[in-house]
Amino acid sequence: MARSLGELEAVIMDRMWSYRRPATVRDVLEDLRAERSIAYTTVMTVMDKLHTKGLLRRELVGKAYLYQAVASKEAYTADLMRDSLARSGNQAATLVHFLERLTPEEAGALEAALQVFPPRGRA
Repeated sequence: MARSLGELEAVIMDRMWSYRRPATVRDVLEDLRAERSIAYTTVMTVMDKLHTKGLLRRELVGKAYLYQAVASKEAYTADLMRDSLARSGNQAATLVHFLERLTPEEAGALEAALQVFPPRGRA
């Protein structure tokens, strides 16, 4: 089950997804300090929680951990969508409501995705 993120968790995960490489707490801290005043221990605690939640993996290199996102932002978002659908009670009705609310751009993205990965039973 994918877990939703708190505000600072989401900011840190967005940074980690944008890096596309392992990063230390200090790397993230320096990046965040360009926009806000934040303590090293705050970033360290949040990254440790993200590791505990299974969103970041880490490896001890010297005296510091190198963190890396376990999955892409798109895969994480897809897991959130699947979890929401599974909890909806009526998946067909939920999907109809979802489709009714799609913008033309979103509908185009859905059509393109279905060309890449057609549902079972479709040619």
